Amino acid sequence: MARGIDVGTMNIVSAKQEESETVFVSQRNSFVEIEYSDMAERMLSRSDVLHIRKDDSVYVVGDDALNFANIFNEETRRPMKHGILSSEEKSAIPMIKLIIEQVVGEPDRPNERVYFSTPADPIDSDLSTLYHQKTLESFLADMGYDPEPINEGMSVIYSELADHNFTGLGISFGAGMTNVCLSYYAVPVMTFSVARGGDWVDEQTATATGESVDKVTSIKEEDFRLDFTTDAGGVEGALSIYYDNLLDYVIENVVREVNEEDVEEGLDVPVVVTGGTASPPGFEKLFEERLEKADIPFSISDVRKANEPLYSVARGALVASRTEEGDSEASESEPEVEAED
Repeated sequence: MARGIDVGTMNIVSAKQEESETVFVSQRNSFVEIEYSDMAERMLSRSDVLHIRKDDSVYVVGDDALNFANIFNEETRRPMKHGILSSEEKSAIPMIKLIIEQVVGEPDRPNERVYFSTPADPIDSDLSTLYHQKTLESFLADMGYDPEPINEGMSVIYSELADHNFTGLGISFGAGMTNVCLSYYAVPVMTFSVARGGDWVDEQTATATGESVDKVTSIKEEDFRLDFTTDAGGVEGALSIYYDNLLDYVIENVVREVNEEDVEEGLDVPVVVTGGTASPPGFEKLFEERLEKADIPFSISDVRKANEPLYSVARGALVASRTEEGDSEASESEPEVEAED
């Protein structure tokens, strides 16, 4: 048995194989602090709300955090920022540890293999991912796993491009970062990240409209469509503007990095986009339109979006983990999917 984990700024997702099904478990990677009372803690426990008590506060963690934040007019707090553990959040370590434990669970056997996603160092920031990677590795080892990091962009290739011999351009639009990988027969030719993603879109939109970031996030996740039919001035109009800007920014950096790596011009590859930020309807169409206008020195056969953007990176990590264990079924036909919260 083996597992894969997507440790994202917005969500943490695990994947494991159970017979013919891939089972996913996810939790939002956030928490909110509320004042402690005996009654509040009893109600939270009775309702199976994931929480921790510390001194005179209770921390609601995971999927319920956003609901509680909106009810109490509080902002959620994040263990991660810009794709890595947040140096600004003093509770980052215990909170993300709790979420990982809830999502991954105990290993089925000692030293069970697990691949976990890690971002590339961003090319537009001085951020380093090393501390983040080693800390997660330590968490998982303490839980009894045999952990191995995998580049987030490469996870997208493993998940979505088996039908192209793991050759193509995989782009994971996460909350904290956008990760890019160009692979040729499962060998990474180019990997990088930029320190912009869904959080940047939400923050810019909140500043422009005067709404809270959590409110913007809720609107984006519930019914936002990237079709530019919304009148300018509201939250959805602002979201469209900043999404458009994000895509242009990512493509500009893809062109720059491809040229610097001197990638062979004769390549003809598919492009696959995934990640929670890529979820809104219309995303891949807009991205394809922007790519067609870009001066990329290789051909693009098609642009597709992962069928389940939230689960794609975790699935790719699972494929890598199972492949290492010698399970030939890992890279064959797509199994049925069952998602758990």
